[in-house]
Amino acid sequence: MTRTFSSTGPLTLLEAALDALLHGVMPVTPRLVPLEQALGYVAAGMPPVVPAQPVRDIAAIDGWACRALDLVGASAYSPLVLPVAPIWVETGEAMPEDRDCMLQAGLVDCSGPMIQAAAEAVPGQGVRRAGEDMAAARPPMLEGKAIGVADLLVARKVGLSQLAIRSPRVRVIDVAADSHETFSMRLVVESLSASGVSIVGIETVERDAASIIVALDGEACDFLLLIGGTGDGHADVTAEALARRGVLIGHGIALRPGGTTAIGRLGKTPVVALAGSPHQAFAGFLALVQPVLDRLSGRSERPGIILPLSRKISSAVGLYELVLLGKERDMWTPLAVGDFSLDAMRLADAWLAVPGDSEGYAAGTPVSAFPLRNF
Repeated sequence: MTRTFSSTGPLTLLEAALDALLHGVMPVTPRLVPLEQALGYVAAGMPPVVPAQPVRDIAAIDGWACRALDLVGASAYSPLVLPVAPIWVETGEAMPEDRDCMLQAGLVDCSGPMIQAAAEAVPGQGVRRAGEDMAAARPPMLEGKAIGVADLLVARKVGLSQLAIRSPRVRVIDVAADSHETFSMRLVVESLSASGVSIVGIETVERDAASIIVALDGEACDFLLLIGGTGDGHADVTAEALARRGVLIGHGIALRPGGTTAIGRLGKTPVVALAGSPHQAFAGFLALVQPVLDRLSGRSERPGIILPLSRKISSAVGLYELVLLGKERDMWTPLAVGDFSLDAMRLADAWLAVPGDSEGYAAGTPVSAFPLRNF
């Protein structure tokens, strides 16, 4: 049963907020998409590829297919006459049945009455053996991993035209306000797109509780995001609307930045209301939205990158503080702690959360951080 929190009580611990959001949430049903649409989405399970790749020995270079035994002792100073004529083969073509190595074009002289080789070779030289690229009965994709360009190459090589993905349907409600919150809405939508989700709708509503309540019951989705109206100002009515609709679980998370984020459940659908300022929305997305998207997409655990700190991180006890980090000379350098400037957000390579029971980390401490970019 989901635990209920008061919007006016003490701050909700981040762990409790995540437990409430993720309670009963399961990966969405896979669907097939064409290869050209699959890049960046999280792969679902697929039947294994039965044939090995390549299915037979192929040439790895352009050149002459030879028999290694015929080349023993051949050199540029003492060319050998070949008892059997070599066969020209292009890269990727099947090796002739009785040939086991390749020589480059300039190492075989076919200009005279006798064909001569000017180098030795060992069996398998210049050859890609059957099964060397991929053994038989291997899955074409790694379930739970984001599909990359190499995955698409494998899919095409084994003759697939579609891939199974899990792509949560996310609906976005923009609680209209001034321009800086419009920037936040775009930031969140672009972050969603980069996370491999299907955005089923973006709706802008007036900043009043009644309009927000009506918008909550829109098109069905797997995850509902609201942006704006979660602070303590007179016009910040998003949490009030969630409470009146019976959706609110908690308003005010023990998190910095992102502390005014509100969370809830609309039936079985997780709901997160992000603050309107860009740095607060960005932090709430990292700490609360991304874990829900990972669960819905069936994504495997995101591994952190462990590097020592170039300087210490000081953190307030009682709050999870998010830290933006830059990677410099195989060390993490703190760029922002608990309050993000736009410049820190732009330059950051990774982030971490300092637990509420910690005062931070000393310089040189190895810490695990989650990448914000592809290393």
